[in-house]
Amino acid sequence: MPDTPDDPEITDGDGGSGADRPARAKKKLSFWVELPILVAIALVLTFLVQSFVARVFVIPSESMEATLHGCPGCVGDRVVVDRVVYYFRDPEPGDVVVFERPGTWNRSEFTADRSDNAVVRLLQDVGSVFGLATPDEDDVVKRVVAVGGQTVRCCDDRNRVTVDGAPLDEPYVHYDPEVGGTTQEQFDPVSVPRGMLFVMGDNRNNSGDSRTQGGGGANGLVPVDNVIGKARAIILPPSRWQGVGDHDPQAAALSAPAWQTGIPAGVGLAAAWPVLWLGRRASALLRPAARREPDRTPEVTP
Repeated sequence: MPDTPDDPEITDGDGGSGADRPARAKKKLSFWVELPILVAIALVLTFLVQSFVARVFVIPSESMEATLHGCPGCVGDRVVVDRVVYYFRDPEPGDVVVFERPGTWNRSEFTADRSDNAVVRLLQDVGSVFGLATPDEDDVVKRVVAVGGQTVRCCDDRNRVTVDGAPLDEPYVHYDPEVGGTTQEQFDPVSVPRGMLFVMGDNRNNSGDSRTQGGGGANGLVPVDNVIGKARAIILPPSRWQGVGDHDPQAAALSAPAWQTGIPAGVGLAAAWPVLWLGRRASALLRPAARREPDRTPEVTP
């Protein structure tokens, strides 16, 4: 019986051994061909993320000091803006929002620094989309103070903005010592329609916002549809890494004082005593009567 090899040899169609055929090496693209492809893919993905998920914005003015830095001579903060959150709900009081400037507003508090050279200007515009350059002057960042259905005015006797007559709790308010004083500018009551927002800068006396834009009143309001997203965190410079607060200034006004919240519990406890006393008295009166009543339980015969 002929010997059978342990590892039979596989031949190709021409009778030649497959082991003898050199492996075909995959043709690799040149580095200089791969590089622009990778860059293009990265830019497309970045563009999609910034268009629908999150975007980086440069803070160009001091109107949100000291929450967000944009002061003259300092490095403007770069913030991540969440674009997803408002797919599911509308902006709420305390949210720091980036929005497109309404048509009723005056021009920007700042002028975007753009080159006269068309090519450089195009690169600057593209860079602003990726947070690498100053954004278009029509993108604005402010804090929501009042929403649709509410009435806002300033100020009460303690220099506080009020919404529906209740004073706001605003620990984030900043007063620039070089601009005005520590007294907020007065403005008449403004009723905010549904689908609109009343916004203000944290740098309270150095901000062009709903109080003054377009002459104030209805012209100063911002449509909810103009909102791009909610500022979540400062990512640059590294020394400023932190979240962007969204303290609700209306929370304290809407919640009752502690002594008021204790009233229902106190009333319930006070009412429990007479109910308990009456229950015990009724039980004591019924016991003798039960003892005097003959046993009328029928007998059960086997």
